Amino acid sequence: MRRINLLGYLAALLVSQSALAVSYPLPPEGSRLVGNPLVITVPQGNTLPLEAFAAQYSQGLSNMLEANPGTDLFLPQSGSQLIVPQQVILPDTVREGIVVNVAEMRLYYYPQGSNTVEILPIGIGEAGRETPRNWVTTVQRKQEGPTWSPTPNTRRAYAKEGKTLPAFVPAGPDNPMGLYAIYIGRLYAIHGTNANFGIGLRVSQGCIRLRDDDIKYLFDNVPVGTRVQLIDQPVKTTTEPDGSRWVEVHEPLSRNRTEFESNNKVPLPITPALRAQLKGAGVDTVRVDGALERRSGMPVNIGYGALETPLVASGQ
Repeated sequence: MRRINLLGYLAALLVSQSALAVSYPLPPEGSRLVGNPLVITVPQGNTLPLEAFAAQYSQGLSNMLEANPGTDLFLPQSGSQLIVPQQVILPDTVREGIVVNVAEMRLYYYPQGSNTVEILPIGIGEAGRETPRNWVTTVQRKQEGPTWSPTPNTRRAYAKEGKTLPAFVPAGPDNPMGLYAIYIGRLYAIHGTNANFGIGLRVSQGCIRLRDDDIKYLFDNVPVGTRVQLIDQPVKTTTEPDGSRWVEVHEPLSRNRTEFESNNKVPLPITPALRAQLKGAGVDTVRVDGALERRSGMPVNIGYGALETPLVASGQ
């Protein structure tokens, strides 16, 4: 689903903040759970939209909405509390280079030799102009001040909406690719944006968008030749060294236009292997069913007798 009234929301984005990626020490061998969720209090007299809080804590809009359903996009209530979902399960794949999980709209960067992971929120391709979901490639080149040459199909799509799109957009503040671009494969790029509202939404032409500070960090630190893997894992699980079992469930991306336009939840892709992990010995199936239904985008302890992860209060 992930449907938001963008025109109305754009009007509310009078202020947008920026923050660097959240950096985590890599967990020990056999562990994939990192970080802790935070609780913040919306200041009295708040005039900022939810995007401002998402940017301040390096989250995408979808991450904040999953963790805080029903929150007013335009003006979160003064004095109310927001959960910042900074605890995550690392994707079940190699910890190398860049890993993009399109389902959760996050990019994981594993700097070589650092024993850390940097987690950045992203925007991805809109329905019909999909970001690849199962692909391994490399960083081909990097470009400061990228230009943009929309494809004929893109220009026709804009024309149907009554918009005229030029055949060439020069580098600068009006370029939707932002100030930096990292080209992966032949047709796609990880790049900046001139509209921060798109972080955590499906609004691009298939490329991966980041906020200004985040793309600048990647541009300065990611070498050409770096491995890049794109995956689609709306459900992530882990069994930790202490025996605790966890699941993190995100709203999956729609698979077609009908699902995208529907108000019904998109079915979760539960494979036999995943089902075995969620129904195994020591798993509280009531907790599992609740997590699969709620889809909070946050790790849930699904073991029998499990205690909820304490939320860390961080003030305003």
